[in-house]
Amino acid sequence: MTGGNDWDPDDYDDRHGFVHEHGQSVVDLLDPQPGERVLDVGCGTGHLTAEIADSGAEVVGIDASPEMVTQARDAYPDLAFEQADIRSYTADRPFDAVFSNAALHWIPGEDHDAVLSTVADVLTEDGRFVAEFGGTGNVAAITDALVTELDARGYEVAHPWYFPSIGEYAPRVESQGFELRFARLFDRPTPLDGGEGGLRNWIGMFGDEFFADVADDERDAVLSAVEDRLRPKLFDGDTWVADYRRLRLVAVQ
Repeated sequence: MTGGNDWDPDDYDDRHGFVHEHGQSVVDLLDPQPGERVLDVGCGTGHLTAEIADSGAEVVGIDASPEMVTQARDAYPDLAFEQADIRSYTADRPFDAVFSNAALHWIPGEDHDAVLSTVADVLTEDGRFVAEFGGTGNVAAITDALVTELDARGYEVAHPWYFPSIGEYAPRVESQGFELRFARLFDRPTPLDGGEGGLRNWIGMFGDEFFADVADDERDAVLSAVEDRLRPKLFDGDTWVADYRRLRLVAVQ
């Protein structure tokens, strides 16, 4: 993963397995071939890196989080993982494909030209870029509730994610010399593990930047108020269902 979030890899695997489970369809879109070199950007704990490797491809997983990279190396000691930031990454040999799932939205929007430039630089002449990340409107209900409750208590909130539209992102991809072959923005309501505590667990894992300046006792009050706001829309009586929207793309050099 990337960005300033504090990552707990054990909690990530135990409570948020939907991330790599949904990412398997992005691996299918990548369609890695035996002998290809693939770079997995924001590899997290390495589960999709291993899926790609099972195809016979030679894969390198990179992640900005040292904790995630350590977990990935422990889980898959025969695979290559590096702690690295895609904005400044260099490769000793080119890759046939660059893959990323649920990671690029952690990088600030103003840095995505650097991201795409690096992707172009590390690819072979006809290499492909296959990615999925949060698109415009992703977790809008959750974000709005958090911002409303924190603002009411006098906190200035910095949005930690970048969720572009196709119209916004396509020109950025094409400006780096790519031909955009496929792009899709779609709703993907996502059930959260943990029953009644699922939304709170999700915010604890992915939204801790919202609470950077919030005292622990007030944090609990904010979370309770957010749950109350969202319960009619996102809780079905047993499970919280996050209002995910994803942007999926395939681009070729």
